[in-house]
Amino acid sequence: MKIFSLLFCLLFAAVAEAQQSWIRINQLGYLPDLPKGAVWCAKNGNVPSEWTLHDAKTGAEVTKGKTQSFGAYGPFRHTARLDFSFYKKSGSYYLQTGDTRSAVFSIDANVYKGAADFCLRYMRQQRCGFNPYLNDSCHTQDGYVRYGQNIPDSSYVDARGGWHDASDYLQYVTTSANATHHLLLAGRDFPAVFTDKHLANGRPGGNGQPDVIDEARWGMEWLNRMYPGGDTMYNQVADDRDHISMRIPKEDSQYGKGYQRPVYRITGESQQQGKGWNKTTGTSSTAAKIAAAFALAYQSGIHVETADKSYAKAIGAFRFALKKPGVTQTVSVKAPYIYAEENWTDDMEMAGAALAGMLWKENQKAVDDMLDRAVAYAINEPITPWLGADTAAHYQWYPFINTGHYELTRLLRERAAKAKGAEAVYWQKRADMLMDFYRTGIEKVWDKAEQNAFYRGVPFIWCSNNLTAAFAIQCFWYRSLSGDNRYAAFEQANIDWLFGCNPWGTSMVYGLPVQGDTPVDPHSAFTHLKKYPIDGGLVDGPVYTSIYKSLIGIKLQDEDEYASFQSDLAVYHDDYGDYSTNEPTMDGTASLVYLLASREAVKMPAHLAANKTMTYGAITRGDTRTKKIALVFTADEFADGTAAITKALADKKIKASFFLTGNFYRIHKTAVQQLKRGGHYLGPHSDKHLLYCSWDDRDSLLVTEEQFFADLKKNYETMATYGIRSEDAGFFLPPYEWHNDSIAAWTKKSGVQLINFTPGTRSNADYTWPALSNYLSSQAIYDQVVRYEKESASGLNGFILLLHLGTDPARKDKFYRLLPALLEYLKKRGYDFQRVDELLK
Repeated sequence: MKIFSLLFCLLFAAVAEAQQSWIRINQLGYLPDLPKGAVWCAKNGNVPSEWTLHDAKTGAEVTKGKTQSFGAYGPFRHTARLDFSFYKKSGSYYLQTGDTRSAVFSIDANVYKGAADFCLRYMRQQRCGFNPYLNDSCHTQDGYVRYGQNIPDSSYVDARGGWHDASDYLQYVTTSANATHHLLLAGRDFPAVFTDKHLANGRPGGNGQPDVIDEARWGMEWLNRMYPGGDTMYNQVADDRDHISMRIPKEDSQYGKGYQRPVYRITGESQQQGKGWNKTTGTSSTAAKIAAAFALAYQSGIHVETADKSYAKAIGAFRFALKKPGVTQTVSVKAPYIYAEENWTDDMEMAGAALAGMLWKENQKAVDDMLDRAVAYAINEPITPWLGADTAAHYQWYPFINTGHYELTRLLRERAAKAKGAEAVYWQKRADMLMDFYRTGIEKVWDKAEQNAFYRGVPFIWCSNNLTAAFAIQCFWYRSLSGDNRYAAFEQANIDWLFGCNPWGTSMVYGLPVQGDTPVDPHSAFTHLKKYPIDGGLVDGPVYTSIYKSLIGIKLQDEDEYASFQSDLAVYHDDYGDYSTNEPTMDGTASLVYLLASREAVKMPAHLAANKTMTYGAITRGDTRTKKIALVFTADEFADGTAAITKALADKKIKASFFLTGNFYRIHKTAVQQLKRGGHYLGPHSDKHLLYCSWDDRDSLLVTEEQFFADLKKNYETMATYGIRSEDAGFFLPPYEWHNDSIAAWTKKSGVQLINFTPGTRSNADYTWPALSNYLSSQAIYDQVVRYEKESASGLNGFILLLHLGTDPARKDKFYRLLPALLEYLKKRGYDFQRVDELLK
């Protein structure tokens, strides 16, 4: 870490002035299997045509590649991108172009290990009420009510706790609730990443739960105070009168009421902004964030009081959000600066999704209504407005990422998997639509980013690092949920930016990496007055030079060690005097906790890893990130398609999977032997093709556990006569492709994994004939498969595409006659056909 002193700054500036070219890298390092990029940049000279990668210990060249020139950017006359993604061997390395050499960095699976936990240090240091870093209390008498309406102004209200927003000691529900969302999601999605080294109060120790959950609970306890219930909800504690001085948090008396600070009630009407009034229009933006926090906490089992009270507060806050649709902005008394949030339907979408998740095991109609309502809000704001924009007001479009799209997509896919036919398509299309929204937003930023070597498309507005972290999460969610890897390098470039692959060559996170070039003189009382480190704090980040010059009260305290890298485009200063670029923020750090956890996680949660989709305990889809598909055929009575199907598969060199009843194995011996010779997977489909549960009430079983076991055992015994061992046929596809949780549990008890088809294409309707109400022609099925593949964000990735080996003679229009055309189409689209045991291994 650089030693901050005037002498060092002068020396640094002199060296920078003499040096004319640099290679910017991610100082944390690079994961072996993810994209790896660096940027060469120079004040003059020629662009090198190639780069070399060297072993840091021996200096030996290990590989090389061509540079990609991008021209001028910021302070540099020339820039070029160095892509070494293909090199995956772990070790310590440096990059070189001519005489220019990068700092040493690692390629290793553990480069992000401990990073998310490290950033939780800053969150604990921001705690109000009791500060575990100081081991002391502060702001213990908050506060007195402003804009009380039915509560008299100046009445006492308990608003202790929570987090200080940044280096001042104001507290806002909008940022605190968003931070709580990210911590709750991080704890849910990546539980194995976080350690338990602190007590609930933040002091060293352990309490049996990950520290990230302790931190989320701290946020929930404050939100619980800020929303006592009903129509009483508060938006912030303190105001800009806090800015009288830099000080270590204790008690504040500048508000004229002892040591109490003002607590601003949400009225849905304009409130003070300096000498004027803010543009508050309603209750929704803050209330919806609180509703989402309580609903997410309820699902995670994190209850401030009781589960019933968490449930009630989630519902109550959502109702209050609906009371007056609109946005709630923050208050200032002296200066004009506020969080000028202008959007609120994104918050309502997130609240709707979180409440749907909370209600999931209750009334299905209530869940569906909430999902539909959330989708309507999503359509109202499909793309977060700052994406692709050149500028925005301070916190104008907040949160900086639409978390609702993510949470809602997860639930819509689950809902589609529970449904069948047209209903399944209905829900899946809505999930795909949200992925399209994410993709469109990414493309808007990429349109700008692809023009420069840093892949920089995020605008240099105040808190640009917060936007960068949020945008990287959006790219991660899109890639993970859709299987579309087109923007993986772009996603990584935004993370690389935060850790040194930027014009200034510095990490934007205090103390991370430990031996790196990171902030040491942030706009913080902890560091400035007491030399206390603020480990893990994400600083605001660079701003447009035009913004920097327009701000009030900025004066650098020391020589600018990054003077050579400032430009007319943007500036960044590691200087206490610059609150615009070098002040750490609590909400930005909470977002970074989630982002770093996603990089550290070895095992992704099921809905993100996308390695399988579960429906009533059965695997119904494989990995949606890769273009792999399993073609599955079931049969009981009929085998008329055997010859045509096996020929089509052989012609394309495809191995498929066949799930057959005991009836089929006993009757159609020639067909079974032909399939076995072809190397196809052969599995069970029950012995007598029993209907396990009612079509009208899925939970209503039509067989006993004993009947189920006996029937499945007989199926396997019949398979054994062909030399098919049970250990080679560990997947079971239920008869009629219809099951419930009980069947899944019984299957598991048998030591077998239940699977079923992926819904959405109607391919399984190839058994129908014209007299049936659900009849679908072969051409209609073909068209639906093609349409789904084109329109779905993840195509047919991981699909278990089900057809029938034979059909009733009443169906003259046999789909297997179109199978060669379908296989040809999917092959041309790049799909790799696998047996189910390969797809789901």
